[in-house]
Amino acid sequence: MFISLLKVKFDGNINNKLPHSGTSIFAVMTALAQQHKAINLAQGFPDFDCSDELKALVHEAMKEGYNQYAPMPGLMALREAIAAKTEELYSAVYNPDTEVTIVPGATLGIFAAITAMVKENDEVIVIEPAYDSYIPSIELAGGKAIVYEMQFPEYKIDWEQVKKLISIRTRMIIINTPHNPTGAIFSSEDMKKLEKLILNTDALILSDEVYEHILFDGFEHQSVARYPRLANRSIIISSFGKTYHTTGWKMGYILAPENITAQIRNTYQFMAFAANTPIQHAYTRILKDKDLYLGLGQFYQQKRDLFRKGLKGSSFKLINCNGSYFQSVIYDKISNLPDTEMAKYITVEKGVAAIPFSAFYKRRTDHKVLRFCFAKSEETLNKALEILCKL
Repeated sequence: MFISLLKVKFDGNINNKLPHSGTSIFAVMTALAQQHKAINLAQGFPDFDCSDELKALVHEAMKEGYNQYAPMPGLMALREAIAAKTEELYSAVYNPDTEVTIVPGATLGIFAAITAMVKENDEVIVIEPAYDSYIPSIELAGGKAIVYEMQFPEYKIDWEQVKKLISIRTRMIIINTPHNPTGAIFSSEDMKKLEKLILNTDALILSDEVYEHILFDGFEHQSVARYPRLANRSIIISSFGKTYHTTGWKMGYILAPENITAQIRNTYQFMAFAANTPIQHAYTRILKDKDLYLGLGQFYQQKRDLFRKGLKGSSFKLINCNGSYFQSVIYDKISNLPDTEMAKYITVEKGVAAIPFSAFYKRRTDHKVLRFCFAKSEETLNKALEILCKL
């Protein structure tokens, strides 16, 4: 006897909490690159492997039996190592017990921080172009994103204009340095202006610092941790994936004062509870080798320089890149296509995938700019350059 089980479509009301958000542009362009076998300079991940030593440390931790839940805030030894590293680099003291939290990826850390601190009708100032997770996270928390667009093409911030956006409802300002997608970095003057800007407000700072070790030409990372009056109201998000070429492991951490951390942990525990245990043990051990993160800027500067030098004879106009592993270019001398169409065109027709800048704007601002990721092998970059220089 066969019983037919028919699928019946649910016709009830489904409330779309993100009606203006479709599939992430990173997923779209990566899928397109895979479909057309294009060189993927779109999504921000290396095409080379992490160190054999790090993989061995994960395996070692697994063999030692570290395969069950870690403590919710993360392994104490790892939190201690992060606190020590932060103090050494930025002269900032964070209590590893109450002010350092390990999370499954920086994006989840951003989401946890926003969900914990932003309530309905709160306003959050977002400096655009911006990583595309910020605004959906704000909207899911019931908040409202107030956007400020950086000055094109230098991508500088006019802090007096930002000041005009602050109101009694401003709960948070999100900053990102080194900056994705532009490659710009905050100067000490920027940080001092920000410090002055929020002096008589209740605004918190969410500082996305996932590229903190990837700066070029002798520049130093201006973490909010360096500035005590900022640090006491700031949430810092950082990433192991960007530092150790392990984006697929989805591991990051949050630094924040104790009272703020308590609220974030209260929310985070219902999102993931704990991050991957053996990987936490591996990072704890590899953090002892300071050269791996202290030398990261020079490692990526060689790739940046190769990519920029290769594009100099092309019709692309290079935008300054002082940090991150992204090189952005203006293509208006090549085509009048909207940037999304241009990104799709060079992926499908030419075989190199990029990210259109309009995806980083709430208003889909289009300055004819594309973002390329140069966290790739020299062979990959040279193949891409050969194609791009013919456009």
